[in-house]
Amino acid sequence: MPRAEERPVLVATEAADVTADMVISELNRIGCPVTRFDPADIGNSLMVTARFDDLSPHVAGHLRTPSRTSELGAVRSVYWRRPRWPEFTHLDDSEARFAAAQVRHGLGGTLYALDGPLWVNHPLRMAAADYKVAQLATAARLGLRVPPTLVTNDLDEAREFITAHREVIFKTLRWTPYERDGVRMTTWAEPVTVDDLDESVGAAPHLFQARVDKTADLRVLVVGEEVFAVRIDSGLLDWRKDYSALSYRVVNLPDRLSQTLQDYLGHFGLVSGSFDLALDKNGEPHWLELNPNGQWGWLATETGLPMATAFAELLASGSAAADPHS
Repeated sequence: MPRAEERPVLVATEAADVTADMVISELNRIGCPVTRFDPADIGNSLMVTARFDDLSPHVAGHLRTPSRTSELGAVRSVYWRRPRWPEFTHLDDSEARFAAAQVRHGLGGTLYALDGPLWVNHPLRMAAADYKVAQLATAARLGLRVPPTLVTNDLDEAREFITAHREVIFKTLRWTPYERDGVRMTTWAEPVTVDDLDESVGAAPHLFQARVDKTADLRVLVVGEEVFAVRIDSGLLDWRKDYSALSYRVVNLPDRLSQTLQDYLGHFGLVSGSFDLALDKNGEPHWLELNPNGQWGWLATETGLPMATAFAELLASGSAAADPHS
């Protein structure tokens, strides 16, 4: 077994990931070995070998890239950032689906089987935390202010909700890329009225939410025991629509709110996450959502907050003891 200082951190992400670059730079600065890889590179640029038998409860084998070979049993932590899975576009559809499934269950399954590393965050736990409906219920149970919200595909229910709350917004239940007439589209939080609705509501559940009379937004990044909070002023309903209109101010959260957000992550078995809250005119926060793997690099640049250092130190600690939710 390699010495503790030789145990690598695995960083799973695509090549063009500036945020991951920031964390890797910090890991290099503190002398922690790093193996960066992207599952989409499976083949000559990425190879995995794993062995299992009844002689050892641990996974034996290695992960190899053109520049690194990491022993699976020595991995101290895994940063599951922005990995891509291969699509095998040179194969026909059925062969591509088959090959992609083998990679997910072979490479992914091997990594999931490791019992030593600290995950930031484990992809299966992120997937469970990514359901907005479950997020809303968890936020309410933990005592966070949740705007009145309706999830329905019943047109009459939707109309009644909008009539009762007057100012209502529509949100997607899951951000999903799609195209219209060859143009890539995206969706924002948008105002919705009764007149905007028709029978198409019945095709799938929709999320309608009473609009918070907000004065600003709050983005909170939790990394282990570190909590970074930034107030975002924009005047926009959805600040993501225009980053040039944003201004930022670092703020301190009340201890109780910080602890609640950490408890929230603990409920889903996560060690990091980006929370979005809306601040009303009294400065009270209202729950919006959690992104288990949200972007934060631009906030670190805008504010100077040591977010990358926090990630690097958490990953370098590499033990379950460093996980406040373990």
